[in-house]
Amino acid sequence: MNRDAFEQRMRALECFHDLRLLPGAWVVVRVDGRGFSRFTAPRFDKPFDPAFHKLMVQTARMLLAALQGCYAYTESDEVSILCLPEWELFDRKLEKVVSLSAGIASSALTQACGVPVQFDSRVWLGAQESQVVDYFRWRQADATRCALHGWCYWTLRRAGKSSKAATAALQGAAFADMNEMLFQHGINFNTLPTWQRRGTDLYWETYAKTGHNPHTQQTAVTSRRRIKVDRHLPMQDVYSQFIRDILRRSRSRSRATAQPLGTIPEERR
Repeated sequence: MNRDAFEQRMRALECFHDLRLLPGAWVVVRVDGRGFSRFTAPRFDKPFDPAFHKLMVQTARMLLAALQGCYAYTESDEVSILCLPEWELFDRKLEKVVSLSAGIASSALTQACGVPVQFDSRVWLGAQESQVVDYFRWRQADATRCALHGWCYWTLRRAGKSSKAATAALQGAAFADMNEMLFQHGINFNTLPTWQRRGTDLYWETYAKTGHNPHTQQTAVTSRRRIKVDRHLPMQDVYSQFIRDILRRSRSRSRATAQPLGTIPEERR
């Protein structure tokens, strides 16, 4: 048997699409939990559990560093990682990006909680900064909608309604109606923790680190990078400007260094 010919025949049967992401486009890699309702129900409080939120933030930090992204946003069981137009990780191969990002998220959360969990992954492309801003405005709007609905649903369940009855009561309900329903149960949605209503973001920041130079016996100050976690996001136009500032700082830093953004995350609380 000709071993080279045999291997060539086998490789020819591999189903692999060598599709690369559009050069020069902004890339957002979004991972979503698969079957997380069954995973979270017996382990975490509803509608929001700070312990689960902490796990998702840890997963987002791992993804942001591993994918060499410039910004991350997480809400509920999803994480979006933004990568610069000049990003070249995995040679921008789509199948590499989606398979490895889902694998990184799944392994990170599985290791953290000790229970096998899975994420799926997809890629969004934007040609302009305005589209990137719209993307994150879209995800934040989804976070607010899901948070309001989730608080209403679980408030009704705790009040004695069945799953079917609670779902029916919220069918077609407007935001104002759901806010009023919560208020009647003693809950002011606008005073709930910001991370529940608007999501949480992560991004790189530069800080000065003081150390000791053993050769000169002098104090030395060096510049380091770490991941900052922000649980108090603004909304609407203020959030749009916040995203624009992140994009411009990230591109400016990328052009100045022409190097990956870093690999060692350090959270600032």
